[in-house]
Amino acid sequence: MPATQSQILPTNENEVSAQAKIKVLDPQDGSLVSMVANNSVSEVEYIIKTAVIGAQKAKELSTNMRMLVLNEVADNLQNKKELFAQMIAREGIKTINEARKEVSRSIDTIRISAEEARRLTGETIAFDQAQGSENRFGYYRRIPLGVIAAITPFNDPLNLVAHKIGPAIAAGNSVILMPHHETPTVAKMLVELFNNTALPHGVLNLVTGYGAAIGDIIVSDPRVNMISFTGGRKVGERILGLAGLKKISMELGSNCPVIIMNDANLEMAMEACVSGAFSAAGQNCLHVQRIFIQDAQFEQFAKEFCNRAKSILMGDKLSEHTQMGPMINENAARKVESMVQDAIEKNATLLSGGNREGNFFQPTVLSNVSNDCLIAKEEVFGPVTVLYRFSDKAEAITQANNVDFGLQAGVFTNNLALAFEIADAIECGGVMINDSSDYRIDAMPFGGVKGSGVGREGVMSAIKEMTDIKTYCFNLRK
Repeated sequence: MPATQSQILPTNENEVSAQAKIKVLDPQDGSLVSMVANNSVSEVEYIIKTAVIGAQKAKELSTNMRMLVLNEVADNLQNKKELFAQMIAREGIKTINEARKEVSRSIDTIRISAEEARRLTGETIAFDQAQGSENRFGYYRRIPLGVIAAITPFNDPLNLVAHKIGPAIAAGNSVILMPHHETPTVAKMLVELFNNTALPHGVLNLVTGYGAAIGDIIVSDPRVNMISFTGGRKVGERILGLAGLKKISMELGSNCPVIIMNDANLEMAMEACVSGAFSAAGQNCLHVQRIFIQDAQFEQFAKEFCNRAKSILMGDKLSEHTQMGPMINENAARKVESMVQDAIEKNATLLSGGNREGNFFQPTVLSNVSNDCLIAKEEVFGPVTVLYRFSDKAEAITQANNVDFGLQAGVFTNNLALAFEIADAIECGGVMINDSSDYRIDAMPFGGVKGSGVGREGVMSAIKEMTDIKTYCFNLRK
């Protein structure tokens, strides 16, 4: 059986003392969920060395073996679906039903990674197109980068891990995985599934700890060939300053807009926007934060949207009836509270919600929010949505683009030409027509422009990011 993470540490560091552990607490009630290692600097250094050796092993793995490993993990994850869902709900912010959906998506992500491994191909090149090169023939192929540092957030603690591990292994790389310190347990469980396959020792390596203490060591190490990071913009900018000359892929959040035209199917828009606004308590980079509604639809939409927001059932995450859980911690809830208060102090209208109780924050709807409010221009990362009325589509497009983010957007209209026009004009990485900004499948390219990040995820796109193109040319002159 391949070595587990604890077995790859130096002998004198195998035993982790109580002082060197992280308590993982349920954000709902503060109860203890698990304890994981708080890796030391020396342990991280050792893991980096292990990953460098693992990169050579990964590079030598056949496509067949990569596919076998990934499919075996997907099968085992399917068999343990409820166990993983329970852990996502316990240590994180998702209800049990949201957690089950995340496990299903993670299984798909890993299976897609296995399929994309077989499609990791190159192309022949017509070198004889150049005068004097008539006797030359060649091709290019994609080769693995080496060591991928994968740093993941708390809000999708399994699927975003799968989105980094799956493509990295499919492409023939080794991985140093560093999950968020508040939700590391389900990531550790997934790593254990990989460790119980034929994946060679050192290909997948887990680091648990606090980013401020050990993150800088990982991202700045020249032996790490790529950083794949999902998280906040400030941390992303710090990583860019430390990384040096290596590949970077970052998804840094957004302030997603949705535009609803007068001819839109209002019920379709309502259903999608309510879900996109309040699922995972708004702690989602694709969260529907700003909705622009054309005049004729505004009053009806605003009334019904608020009614549905008020009806959302908050409470115990493990209850089958609960629709929305807590914020990840009280500081996060207080930040949302302060952003709402800032808007109200600047004459915004509170249409619904606005109250905090511990880590729980009510589904909240605002209108009449001016552009100088924090919530109009920053990512709220909480269950708050702002409604705007507009008359002319150019006005809505200008407002939608008037932020330093651009991940995804939604447009609701039954006019095909208008849909194309607005979609082309919005500055973002993806536009969902007759869906909210929150729609995504795991096979599609995913990423943003402006302050929303660099590079693209989505399995096929991530594999391309995690490989280099190497060109071969043969002079066949006799």
